[in-house]
Amino acid sequence: MSGGRVAATSVLYAVLAVIAIIYIFPFLIQIATSFKTNAEATSTPLSLFPNTWTTAAYQSLFQNSDFPTWFKNSVIVTVFVTCGRVFFDSLAGYALSRLHFRGRSVIFAGLIAVMAVPAVVLLIPKFLVLNQISLYDSYAGMILPLLVDAAGVFIMKGFFESIPVSIEEQARIDGAGTFRVFWSVVLPMARPALVTIIILSFQGSWNELSHFIVSAQNPALTTLTKGVASLTAGSLGQGNQYPLKLAAALIMTIPVAVMFFVFQRRIMNTSEGAVKE
Repeated sequence: MSGGRVAATSVLYAVLAVIAIIYIFPFLIQIATSFKTNAEATSTPLSLFPNTWTTAAYQSLFQNSDFPTWFKNSVIVTVFVTCGRVFFDSLAGYALSRLHFRGRSVIFAGLIAVMAVPAVVLLIPKFLVLNQISLYDSYAGMILPLLVDAAGVFIMKGFFESIPVSIEEQARIDGAGTFRVFWSVVLPMARPALVTIIILSFQGSWNELSHFIVSAQNPALTTLTKGVASLTAGSLGQGNQYPLKLAAALIMTIPVAVMFFVFQRRIMNTSEGAVKE
């Protein structure tokens, strides 16, 4: 490499390193502050090394709040929503990409229209519907409206269309029905898209707040997002309570971060499952 190209590459990497530090720095502050005392967090909020390391914030979080209940509710809702979206989004995507039926284009147009509607517009209608059909203040009301995602159907439809039709034709020659072809032949080939749906569904349902506000008010059904929001409002006492709030936010961040780092290399690798015709 020439001297000028080396210099340009070095400058590029230096800029990328600075940008990475800017993004990582708040997360490092979050970790450090969660192990500080309230007084130290208030006096030196940007320090990355606490003078006195303490787990008082975590102890208070688990002993003086309903954090375990919030965590349990978030896990229950997230698991059911993620599994439901993977199954129903893939079914709908396959139907729109492979099955020929009257009104298919209208349904797809409606799907695109739903993606364009801001979620906040649907909050009041959600509340009215859930209350009318007696699903308000229940796990069912928290889970059922989230089981299908328009963006997930769109992603699965696009991926299924990239799979050669000849593979399905060979399976049908061997006597496989439509669902058997979908379940045993096409779905295993859509693993990259499924991983993408899993990550997006897990992250979306884990971090969901507005839907849970309008679907339940029972404290026993509070999720992490609602619980951490109540901590931000100072529900456990006076003062800034930075360590307590950031400890709760850190624990809430860990499952999503682990999920992303485990599956990041498999997100929408459309070359997997391709065959040569």
